[in-house]
Amino acid sequence: MTGGDFQPEPWRRGLVLAALALLLGLFVSLHAAIPNRIGNLGSLVETFLPWSGLLVPVLLAGALWRRSASATAALLVPVVAWLNLFGGLLTDKSDPGADLTVVGNNVGADNPDPAGTARELAASGADVLALQELTDQAEGTYERELAEAYPHHAVQGTVGLWSRLPLSDVRPIDIQMDYGPAAATRSADVKMSYNRALRATVTTEHGPLAVYVAHLGSARVNPRAGFWTTHRDRGAKALGKAIAAERNERVVLLGDLNGVMDDRAFAGITAHLRSAHDEAGHGFDFTWPARFPLVRIDHVLVRGVKPRTAWVLPPTASDHRPVAAGIAW
Repeated sequence: MTGGDFQPEPWRRGLVLAALALLLGLFVSLHAAIPNRIGNLGSLVETFLPWSGLLVPVLLAGALWRRSASATAALLVPVVAWLNLFGGLLTDKSDPGADLTVVGNNVGADNPDPAGTARELAASGADVLALQELTDQAEGTYERELAEAYPHHAVQGTVGLWSRLPLSDVRPIDIQMDYGPAAATRSADVKMSYNRALRATVTTEHGPLAVYVAHLGSARVNPRAGFWTTHRDRGAKALGKAIAAERNERVVLLGDLNGVMDDRAFAGITAHLRSAHDEAGHGFDFTWPARFPLVRIDHVLVRGVKPRTAWVLPPTASDHRPVAAGIAW
């Protein structure tokens, strides 16, 4: 056989692809070790980590094209790592028998149809409805449109709670959204900066339920600062402390937290609450942006109750899709 006719054996082909597959597996497995010191890189990776799975079929196609046994075998590493993190989301974990349905939605400060959004949310059949990013101009519209279905409601700043059941002990929660001198700027966060969280008690036939509604600061990718999450992270810590101090054993948090629960910034919250979608949903249930959701930054988190089902509602005129969960005692 001449040198020109030589073909490497299958295990010797595609060694570069095999190395890339192993690196992908390490990247997925060790994402928590990626530091946040430079541009919050670790949090950015954790935000979009589910999408890393799309690299597997790309590498698999390359391995098959090269007929590389080593690259094909190496792909088991990222596949196992990815399934270990996200495989549970691929099965339907919903279960009938919910006692209460809760719905949350960032209705959008620039929502062109707040009345239509209110009617669509009321049609969801929610017993408790939490809204974020309420503006002074639209608040009256939501109050009018939701009054018939929800006789009880409370608004604190830009967040509100509507309920079929009585509300009591309503109070704002300080999530440290004071921007100080930055309040003179035109950023969307500054417009929505104060009173962005509340706590209320919902009286149910099974006993009191503490409900938190929150809208944390935005997260943005900035060429200079990287993944900018300063106000969001500060708010997450403050909200986590408030929940840790909550005396009611039954708690539900509904909110636009501007981040995914795999992000280390939310450790203070996830130490006390569980994701209803992770526990009783089906799929990734991405919520933003509404037209083509890429991440789930809107959440239903619980403690002391059992999520029976969780899902994402069809888009309204907001740029966020509503989230819903059925819970049981």
